Amino acid sequence: MAVGGAFLLVVLVLVVVGGLYGVAALVRLGRAVTDVRPFLSGHEPAEHAVSRFHVRWYALTMVFLAFDMEMVFMYPWTLVVAEAGATAVVEMFVFLGILFVGVAYAWREGALRWT
Repeated sequence: MAVGGAFLLVVLVLVVVGGLYGVAALVRLGRAVTDVRPFLSGHEPAEHAVSRFHVRWYALTMVFLAFDMEMVFMYPWTLVVAEAGATAVVEMFVFLGILFVGVAYAWREGALRWT
């Protein structure tokens, strides 16, 4: 019985995909449009899409991830801080202090400068 259901599902998927391809073939233009550029409002790109990024973006990404992880830990903390008491508040301020030291280091090293 399970094999028949799986076979029916495969046939249904093939029919739907084939139908979508058929509809696309009916409504498409007569010629291929190759000069359309969806990004930059049709302007020529200044560099290749897979070009390398400057190294300062990696440091900025690490700072962003640090603050992102802060939010991941702070949302559940707000729900249990009343039950855990003062120790939870102290632990959160220690955690925020560690994050602040990381941001201060990134600031000192120039990771947040744009020039």
